[in-house]
Amino acid sequence: MTSEQAESDMRALLSRAGIAVGGGRPWDIRVADPEFYRRALTGGGPALGESYADGWWEADRLDEVFHRLFRAGLHERLAPGPWPGLRALAGRFRDFRASLRSHGSAGARSGPGGDVFQAMLGARMSFTCAYWKGARNLDEAVEGGMELVCRKLELKRGMSVLDLGCGWGAFARYAAERHGVSVTGVDIDAERVKLGRELCKGLPVALRVQDHKEVRGRFDRVVSIGLMENVALGDYRASMAAAAQCLKADGIALIHAVGRNDGALRVDPWLDRSLFPDGAAPTLARLAGAMEGHFVAEDVHNLGPHYDPTLLAWHDNLARRWPELRGRYGDRAYRTLKVSLLCAAGGFRARRSQLFQIVMTRPGRAQPPCRVEPGRPREASVGA
Repeated sequence: MTSEQAESDMRALLSRAGIAVGGGRPWDIRVADPEFYRRALTGGGPALGESYADGWWEADRLDEVFHRLFRAGLHERLAPGPWPGLRALAGRFRDFRASLRSHGSAGARSGPGGDVFQAMLGARMSFTCAYWKGARNLDEAVEGGMELVCRKLELKRGMSVLDLGCGWGAFARYAAERHGVSVTGVDIDAERVKLGRELCKGLPVALRVQDHKEVRGRFDRVVSIGLMENVALGDYRASMAAAAQCLKADGIALIHAVGRNDGALRVDPWLDRSLFPDGAAPTLARLAGAMEGHFVAEDVHNLGPHYDPTLLAWHDNLARRWPELRGRYGDRAYRTLKVSLLCAAGGFRARRSQLFQIVMTRPGRAQPPCRVEPGRPREASVGA
């Protein structure tokens, strides 16, 4: 393919999404390197992201560029297949952390790159969807999301909670502080657990490095926030079984996971560069199949629309704080994070990605009370 043909074909594809090259709208792109056209056509989504990180093209509103591309279905027309979403974001962060180990500051709070995550994620260091109902800013939305989970779990002081895939312990810390529960958290990343222990110091929170399927014991509540999308397809059922065996007979469990609309098994090479290779965002059908025999679904809630503003807020934080970080990490690191965050935002806005919360109980648990007022039925308490 000649350079001229590649440019013509790429311009034609972009026009189907209402995107022009050199136009004046926020979602129109500006091309700095003419090799961009051929690279994007032959490399698809990964090449589009990598070429942005390399400075080959630019746009004022990257989130709107990706929103329009996804909405027009162009991610299916560019090789080699599916495009980056939140799994790609996790992969970008893994690669980013690896690069920071050779370029970062030894004085960063949580090791190399910790200052970047702290600048981006806000006070609670929560790396998942916030809940924006009534929130005025990211920190309020993050706490709103944690409180929503606590309400769904019906937490009461003195309860024991198991947090599967606890990360930096953001939820464990909030639940212990605000609801007086004790939390055991497990995660396979030693760096995250180390920082989590520091952040949760003085609270009834115990974080340890362990595979979630190896946990033993019984807990009043079990929560999994951001874990299932990083579990290999063949391990969904084993993960549900592990959660079920750790939940007391009258307990409540909750899964909070990025999900997808289709059941495709293929994994994009960019998506596969992640903390958990071979994982894939689950569909509701796959989650339901994995639950069968282990749990009863009490409530299913799609919070996907709340992830778009969460990702935008992370980007805004990063952009505002990057001048003080640039000298340590360089501009390519910023562009890598920027394109990942805003690509994911566009994917959620186009409804390609979802965020599912599922409240579950064990089979055989007593039916929750159904409080009824005259002429006005009410929902049962579990998951309400």
